[in-house]
Amino acid sequence: MKKSLIILGLLFTTALFAQTKLYVHSDADTYVENTKTIAILPLKVQVKLRPKELKDFTSEQIIDMGKNESLDIQKGMYTWFLTRKKRGSLLVDVQNPARTNALLKKKGIDIHSYDEYLPSELGKILGVETVIMGSFETSKPMSNGAAIGLVVLTGGMFATSSATMNMDFMSTTDDELVVNYHKKIKGTLGSDAQDLINKLMRKVSRRIPYTK
Repeated sequence: MKKSLIILGLLFTTALFAQTKLYVHSDADTYVENTKTIAILPLKVQVKLRPKELKDFTSEQIIDMGKNESLDIQKGMYTWFLTRKKRGSLLVDVQNPARTNALLKKKGIDIHSYDEYLPSELGKILGVETVIMGSFETSKPMSNGAAIGLVVLTGGMFATSSATMNMDFMSTTDDELVVNYHKKIKGTLGSDAQDLINKLMRKVSRRIPYTK
């Protein structure tokens, strides 16, 4: 019983923030004033499994895992922003990811591969003034299905995991970088995508110009 409690405690414990870097454009307030709606694009996700874990998956499965993680993170970020909007602390509207992804797909754009398009081009398609894009790297999957599968395949325990988010708020008016947020955290298995986003975004919410 004592051993089980210790394991459960480890599964639901996440370490303190390890590193945060924040860039804010000198004229960010003006960009925010001219922004009505932001859209969250699926981040480029890389799940860096250890060699022991890699052998249990094909390359296609790992790619699919990254795409599923990307959509979960996109939804998690939307929920985070929507919660702040309801509290009155978000100064702009946020587009529903279902609409974002559908509009891109209608234009023949792969929602997981849009590097060839400028933010201004994506903004015209989406009808927004700011797009959020970037990358996310994790040492384990966060989506429930992938995480459970990995637990079964690897015997149920992991070493301490890590995650790194590099997120850009890009103006669709002139393709300028308005905010860059780079954050690393460490923790253990037990958090889903929404828990992780809440931890990643908690401190930055007071420092980015899109919130008050």
